[in-house]
Amino acid sequence: MKKLLALLLVGVMALSAVACGNNSAPAEEPAEEVREEVNEEPAETPEEVTSEAGGAASEITLWTYPIGKWGDEATVKELTDGFTAETGIAVNVEFLAYADGDDKVNTAITANQAPDLIMEGPERLVANWGANGYMVDLSDMLDDTDKKEIQAAPMTACTAPDGAVYEYPLVMTAHCMAVNLDAFKEAGADQYLDLETHTWTTDDFIKAVDALYAHYNDTVGAVYCAGQGGDQGTRALVNNLYGGSYTDAAHTAYTWNSPENVKALEQLKSMDGIAFDASLAGGDEIAKFYQGVLKMAFCWNIAQQLDPNGAGTGSGLTVTGEEIVFMSFPSETGESKLQGGIWGFGIFDNKDAARIEASKQFIKYMADSAATVDAVKAANYFAVRSSAEGTDLSAIWADNEIMDEYQVLMPQLGDYYQVTAGWAGQRTAWWTMLQQIGSGMDVTEALTQYEGEANAAASN
Repeated sequence: MKKLLALLLVGVMALSAVACGNNSAPAEEPAEEVREEVNEEPAETPEEVTSEAGGAASEITLWTYPIGKWGDEATVKELTDGFTAETGIAVNVEFLAYADGDDKVNTAITANQAPDLIMEGPERLVANWGANGYMVDLSDMLDDTDKKEIQAAPMTACTAPDGAVYEYPLVMTAHCMAVNLDAFKEAGADQYLDLETHTWTTDDFIKAVDALYAHYNDTVGAVYCAGQGGDQGTRALVNNLYGGSYTDAAHTAYTWNSPENVKALEQLKSMDGIAFDASLAGGDEIAKFYQGVLKMAFCWNIAQQLDPNGAGTGSGLTVTGEEIVFMSFPSETGESKLQGGIWGFGIFDNKDAARIEASKQFIKYMADSAATVDAVKAANYFAVRSSAEGTDLSAIWADNEIMDEYQVLMPQLGDYYQVTAGWAGQRTAWWTMLQQIGSGMDVTEALTQYEGEANAAASN
C-alpha cells in the first residue's frame, strides 16, 4: 500500500511540477514565515580557504528553523554527535524562530557571516537566498540513483529554473484541515465526513457548517487573517472549494482573481458559522480549535495531529479530550490539491571550499545514509525518498498509527507554488485582502486590487 501511495504521489506532483510547523507554530511555519527577501548584491566574501590537506574542515555551523524536533536542542545534539563520531567534523548549531529567523539570516548574509548550513524549505533556500546568489549549487551531490530515489515533486521544488539545486530535500508533508469529531457527532454533522478517505465535498462542507451553526449558534470555523502565519490553510480552503488556482503553472504570476475564487470567497462570506477574523493568525486559530471554541481548523498538519498545539496531552485530542480528525480540504469532487511542505538542507556560499566539503558530508549523512531514518523521524514528517544507500525508508512510520494513516493524504498533494517570485510581498497582500473582504469590501474588487499588488511584488 505504501508503495502505491508513493507512486501516486510522484504522479500527482510531477504533473503539477510541483506551521503548521513544529508542534506549537502554524505552518507555513514550517512552512513559510518569510520575513524579508534579500535583494541586494551578495556582500564581498573572504578569499577562498581550504584545509591544509585540501579536504573538509573540522568544524561547521548549522542554523535550523524549528522543523519538528530539529528545533529541539537535545534531539539535534544526538544527531550531530553521531555525525561527528563518524566524520570527526564538529557541528555548532543555532536554533532559529520563525518570528525573527529570516531577519537573523539576512543580517548575517549582509555582514558576511552566514552559517555554513541552513535547514528550511525551497521558498527560502531556492526562491530567495538561492535566487539572489547566496547558495551553493548541490547538483554534484545527486547521482542517477539519488534522482530515482527522491520523489519528483520535492526534487523539482528544490531546483532553480537554471537547473541549480539549492536545497537537498529530506522530508515533506501535506497541510490539511481538522475537525472536532465529537462536536460534529453532537450536531449530526459527521454524516458529511468520509472518515476512511478523510475527504469531503464542498456541498458536504456547507451542510456540515449549517448543522454545526444550528446546534451551537456560534462561529464554528474562522478564516483567520491577522497576518501571514498559517496562510497556507486559507489559500487551500479558497482554492479548493470550486477549483481555483493561486499561481500559473510556470510560477510567474498570481492568479487569485478567477471566477472560481470569487465564488469561493463569496460562499464563505455568506455562511453563518464562518467568520473572517482579523484578530487571529494560524496559531491563534489552532489554539481556539484545541480549546473547543472552534469546531474546525484550517491550519493543520501531521505535527499538529500528533500533538495539538504542542500541549503534550497525547495524540489527536482537544484540551477536553474530544477526538480530532484530520481532513482534506473540501472540493466539488472530494479530490483536493493540498499544499505541501518540503524541508531540507542548503549551503551558503562563503567561498570556503573546506567548509563547503564538510557541509556536503553533513547533508549526505543526514539525507542519504543509514542515519536518514533518525533525521526523518526527528522532523516528524515523511521521507522524500524511498531508500538511502540501501536503507529502506518506505516503512519508517509503520509503528506509528497516526503517521501511517496520514499518508492517505499524500496523493492529493498539489503544486508547490511557494517558489513564485515576490512570495514575501504577496503574502501580505493575501491576508490584507481577506481582512478587507471581512470588513465588507466587494469580493471581486478585493481580488482585483490585491492580486495586482501581489503581481507587482513578483515583478520587482
